[in-house]
Amino acid sequence: MYGIIDCDNCYVSCERVFRPDLNDKPVVVLSNNDGCVVARSNEAKRMGIKAGMPYYQLEEQFPNQKIAVFSSNYELYGEMTGRVVDIIRQDVPAYFRYSIDECFVYLDGMEQMDLKQWGENLYKRIRKNVGMPVSIGLAPNKTLAKLASHYAKKYRGYRHCCMIDSEEKRTKALKLYPIEDVWGIGRRYAARLKDLGIQSAYDFAAHHLDWVRATFRNIVIERTWRELNGEDCVPNEELANKKSICTSRSFNGMITDFIDLRTHVANYAARCAEKLRQQNTVASIVSVFIHTNVFREDLPQYYNFQEQRLVMPTSSTTIIVETATEILHRMFQKGFRYKKAGVIVMGITPSTPMQPDLFDYNAEQFEKMKRLDAVIDRINKVNGSETIVLGSQQYTRRDGIGKADVFANTIKHDFRSKNPTTRWSDIIILK
Repeated sequence: MYGIIDCDNCYVSCERVFRPDLNDKPVVVLSNNDGCVVARSNEAKRMGIKAGMPYYQLEEQFPNQKIAVFSSNYELYGEMTGRVVDIIRQDVPAYFRYSIDECFVYLDGMEQMDLKQWGENLYKRIRKNVGMPVSIGLAPNKTLAKLASHYAKKYRGYRHCCMIDSEEKRTKALKLYPIEDVWGIGRRYAARLKDLGIQSAYDFAAHHLDWVRATFRNIVIERTWRELNGEDCVPNEELANKKSICTSRSFNGMITDFIDLRTHVANYAARCAEKLRQQNTVASIVSVFIHTNVFREDLPQYYNFQEQRLVMPTSSTTIIVETATEILHRMFQKGFRYKKAGVIVMGITPSTPMQPDLFDYNAEQFEKMKRLDAVIDRINKVNGSETIVLGSQQYTRRDGIGKADVFANTIKHDFRSKNPTTRWSDIIILK
């Protein structure tokens, strides 16, 4: 049996842990630069607030409504969900974190237990110790577990844990589940399936395997079909680590200066390197993209994407930032107002064992980089993210005579909450 533990309305729930006065009230969390709504409480959803709604439209469409608004605070969300995972890993034979708010667990050897009761107890322990509500789905494979977690979230009668452990339950769950929501069915394939008259997961699973192969010729779609029919065939190793990592942002305003653009790209590259180390992997390709504001048709438009293969795969912040900066140098064109940039690392493989390059390998330098990154990661974990950064990551602004001063961040987050679990300056004071 497999299980998946999914944090309910994750970002909103993290904020509510320290703001219990917002329970049962509409709450939204905004994207970077406070652009649009990316997370909503159930109360906000019932009001009709849509995901992706621009922030400025909230006042227009919901006047005189008391809606709590927060800027994205990924430091807080990562730390709080990490606490949830710490509780989960104490209770299962094996697990892996699939995303910031989802964790798969393997329940081999626990079949003699009442797994439904185990799931309900796990929910209570997480709720009590962390304050986060979760939904738990249990099933013979990962795809059906994802379905089960949906029903655990939607129907209170399941007491936060739904288990699909019989053919009757599987059939009933598939008939009620829209095809576009099935894990492994993307938007493009969902539209194609609907054109073929397939509306539910059951409609898709009822087709013959030969039809699936002839129609789609896609291994992922075939695996999804097999799992909906009860097989366990999605490889664990394909889900444990990401095959590519992207960090990108839209800017608060538009950028014309190369130094300012380089600073953003350096920060995105550093974040990619940090994510590589968190999953014990290295990357062999670094790519960068930049583009102007496509909605400003009155301005000149420019888009570029370039990549560079590394001599040796790495997760070093210094090397990945240097490479991304070199790419940006080649791409940058004066005279344009840039609105967004991003860094993508690809060719991801486990960090060990690693084959060194015969002609360009310095073992001493490699170990030095590893130790440096480890120290920086440890300091940033204890004192808060970006306590220590590279010089190229520091945002600067210039006065009228060309002098520069350093300031923390140009990302707009007017409604950002504090980080009481990761920063001494934000620690809660009890009165």
